[in-house]
Amino acid sequence: MNAIFSNNKFSARNDSVAIESVLKDAAKKLYCMTKRPRLEAEILMAHALGRERIWLHAHSGESISPEGLTRFLHFVQRRLESEPIEYITGSVSFYDLELHVGPGVLIARPETEILVDMAAEIVEKNGIERICEIGVGSAAVSIMLALKFPHLQITATDISSDALFYAKKNIEKYGVQKNIRLEKADLMEGVEGDFEMIVSNPPYIKSSFLLPDSLKHEPSGALFGGEAGDELLKRIIMTAKEREIGYLLCEMGYDQREAILKFCKQNTLPIPTFYKDLAGLDRGFYIKF
Repeated sequence: MNAIFSNNKFSARNDSVAIESVLKDAAKKLYCMTKRPRLEAEILMAHALGRERIWLHAHSGESISPEGLTRFLHFVQRRLESEPIEYITGSVSFYDLELHVGPGVLIARPETEILVDMAAEIVEKNGIERICEIGVGSAAVSIMLALKFPHLQITATDISSDALFYAKKNIEKYGVQKNIRLEKADLMEGVEGDFEMIVSNPPYIKSSFLLPDSLKHEPSGALFGGEAGDELLKRIIMTAKEREIGYLLCEMGYDQREAILKFCKQNTLPIPTFYKDLAGLDRGFYIKF
């Protein structure tokens, strides 16, 4: 078979073609929408063939099977339509975890690893044992904290049934069911228990923001935080205060520092400590009540 691309869609001819040739063609087409076209082509090829990427390098001169080519072309077409590669493969890397993801759950980003590092530091320094994660998503944060601190008891909430489905799969995959209890809830409404800390990566994009194509496949409920974008952040802050939870750690938008600071001052709350991501942008805040 020989892969071709016409009218913005892949198709196939009836003569054999090497894996390397197909990868080169796909990388050229993916160049228009990703900074890593060759890598993404290899990831999709490995997924289509049920192999590791290293296998592709060792067998690049071999002909691809018709079935494998059909699957691969389908995956590439989905990617060209801006579907996240993590949804296509059903997996996202976070630290050294491989988490199940799919439509309906937010894809964990590398910058959220900073949130985990900050939370781990607070847990270790203050001997914290009971945490509530608001907006568990795929459970990336809760699982990492449970693996780092086997003594932790974490209640993780989400309003999305899809998110809770993937969270449950990932929690079971890493064997931390005894550490993490899932609850369907809006923030912490109806959630019983005393907690020492809240950790959260909530929606914080303002509703009028036009999403780039790269985000349009992800659930809007996990992205938009209200008209101004910071409404949920403020609700979480007040939840921590009202429930007398001693520590709060939240991810936020790069442009929300002043709004959060003003809100805390207006409500006579402790002044937050803000932290930055690797790009030097404001990424989150920490409050000790």
